[in-house]
This record gives sequence, C-alpha cells and structure tokens, in this order.
Amino acid sequence: MKRRVVITGIGAITPYGVGAQTLWSALKEGKSAIATVKRISHEGQAVTFAGEIADFDDMHLIDPKEAKRMDRYNQLAMVAAEEAVKDSKIDTENLEDPYKYGVLVGSGVGGFDTFEKQFQNILDKGPTKCSPFTIPMLIADMVSGRVSIKYGFKGINKGVSSACATSNHAIGDAMRSIQYGEADVMITGGAEAVVTKIGIGAFSSLRALSRRNDEPQKASRPFDIDRDGFVMSEGSGILVLEELEHAKKRGAKIYAEVVGYGQTADAYDIVAPDPSGAGAEHAMEFALRDAGIEPKDVDYINAHGTSTGLGDIAESNAIARVFGDRNTNKKLKVSSTKSMHGHFLGATGAIEAIACIMAINEGIVPPTINLDNRDPKTADLDYVPNKAVRAEVNYALSNSFGFGGHNASIIIKKYQD
Repeated sequence: MKRRVVITGIGAITPYGVGAQTLWSALKEGKSAIATVKRISHEGQAVTFAGEIADFDDMHLIDPKEAKRMDRYNQLAMVAAEEAVKDSKIDTENLEDPYKYGVLVGSGVGGFDTFEKQFQNILDKGPTKCSPFTIPMLIADMVSGRVSIKYGFKGINKGVSSACATSNHAIGDAMRSIQYGEADVMITGGAEAVVTKIGIGAFSSLRALSRRNDEPQKASRPFDIDRDGFVMSEGSGILVLEELEHAKKRGAKIYAEVVGYGQTADAYDIVAPDPSGAGAEHAMEFALRDAGIEPKDVDYINAHGTSTGLGDIAESNAIARVFGDRNTNKKLKVSSTKSMHGHFLGATGAIEAIACIMAINEGIVPPTINLDNRDPKTADLDYVPNKAVRAEVNYALSNSFGFGGHNASIIIKKYQD
C-alpha cells in the first residue's frame, strides 16, 4: 500500500516579493506582477518587460560570500527553501536518519546569468579569465546539491529539467519517493532566473513572447482572443513533502495532501504543443487514476494557460474532454495565474502548486486577469475572469507542459485525517 504524502512547508520568492503569503495575497487581489525590466539593458530587445524581482539584490537574504558562488536561479531557490524549511519546523540539527531526507528541485534552464557573464569575460579577457565557479554555478542540478548541503539531507538528491514541466515532475517524483519508502521527507520544487539578455532575446526570437511593451500588465492574456504570447518571469517555489505518519508524529502543520501524478509526452514537435491536446488529456487522466478519483471530484484546475495561441486552445479543449465544459460541469473552475505573475518556466509548477494549496485552505479561487474576450476556439469553461471567487476546493489539479512535449499534472487534496 502506498504511503500518504502531505505538504508541511511552503516557500516562494516571486516578482511580488519574498514569501508564499505575499504571492497569495497578490493573486487573490488579481494583481499583476509584470513591469518594464530594470535589471538589463533594453537596447536591441524587441521585448522590454517581464516579471522581474527588481529589488532582490538589496534583500541581503543570503550570505554574501556564498551568494557570489551561486547563479541567480540558485540564490532564489535558497531563499524559497529557507522559508519552506522554517515553515515546516523540521529540526534540521537533529535529523533522526538523514538518509531518509531528500531533495529534488529542478530548473528548466539553470544558470543563464552566469553563462552570459562568464562568456563575456572570455570574449573580453580570454578563456583563462572564466571563473572557476562557472560550472557549479551554471548546471541545473546544483540547487538540489546546495539545499542538501545546507540542511544536511543525505538521501535522494537530484535535479529535474523538463522545460516548463520541471516543477510538476519534481513534485510528482518526490511524492513517489515518499510513497514507496525511499524517503520520509523531500524538499522539492523549482527555480528559474532567465530575465537576462539571452533569455528575453532568445524567447523573443522564437516569437513566443508577448510584445505589448506599452501595456506590460495587460500582456499576459490566457484564453483571450487578443493574446500574443507569454510573459517571462523569474522566481522559485519550494514545498516540503512528508510522509503522513512522520508528520503527525512530530506535530507538523499539514497544508494539504498530494494524491495524484500523471506524465506523458506529445511526441509531436520540439516547441509547439500537439494541437489535439492528447498528451495533456492523458496526463490529467493518469493523475486522476493515480489519485483514485473521478473527474467530477475536481473543483479547481490551475491551467498551464501561458497565453500562447496554440497552447491555450489545446489545453482548454483537453480539459473539456476530461472534465466536461460549463454546460455539463457547472462547479469546475479553471484559471491561469500566469495572467498575473507571468511564466516562471521550470519554477512555474511549484509556484502554482502553492496557489492551489492556498485555494484549498482558504476556499478562494484566483482569477484569470486580462480575460476580456474569450477566444471562441477555446473550450467554454469557467475561467474565473478578472476577479477571484469563493468556492469550496477539495481537489485541485495543476497542469504544466513544456517544450519537447513534456506534460505533467499533479492533484492536491484537502487534508483529512
């Protein structure tokens, strides 16, 4: 019998600031985090806005010496992990068996900021002037390594990298590790920091980003007919997952339970989603099967909903095929919080999982802002347009889909003993 897995700690750093509660308060209010970028030059850039953590350099949340040896994505993860571990109240100084404590945190890209700076050093001064810390700063698995070092977790330790599906894969795999007894506690989630020249320039060249430079806060428009691409953001979301009896034994606060995980591949294109939405559909069905529930049991779906032309249509129609549209399923609510915070790429699933956890605990479904005119090619669903609503949420499903055709869905349940 699979062991039950609960969430006992959450942490986040986003363009709204530090803290999971800071994130949630903004989402409930329908507040956009998108603005003109301050950290990098706009010269030559077709896109000049993003979800940027503008004042992070002044927060002094990490030891300055250690911070110099971390890429920005890693710094963000360490801040979120610190909040999540403190929130869980795990006594990291007195672990009963450190080999039953693991870390599984991912990044879709890794150290873009380091890559840019060190390559420029090579161009300006020659190859020998590249920092000796370049590789450990750059590689995408290093965040898991650093988190384990900080907290003394000696069990499972690895990184996941599956583009924008990264965090959901990390959470799902961490859940599996606990279910089958490989770990009792897992720190999991994702981190991304690609608001850089190459990050914005490359995604812009791909024609994936919105170019609404004159109205940044209205640029992310999932399911709206006037959408023109997604909005890049940076941040980190971290969860502490724990085996239920282990959590109860130490008197932990339990936010919710992770009960379902489904993963598939489109096997269609390196960038474009399968327009049929078949991969997304099966990922959701597999998650439902894993959770042992029916489609009618799900109250809220946090959609991948990136504000891209093909993606929004494929996902919404897949949702309707699995759960029914508004005519046949009147209680289901679907929203894309990316309309407010933008797209965190590899970190997005963890940050959106926090939104699902808070929706369950507070009975509030966050909105899809900027949804003024639904694209008629999308399914007729209740997208919670522009304003949060009160609703009982017992089961929430979160979708994350990534370049390469990666699809991952997780299901979070209101905790009941």
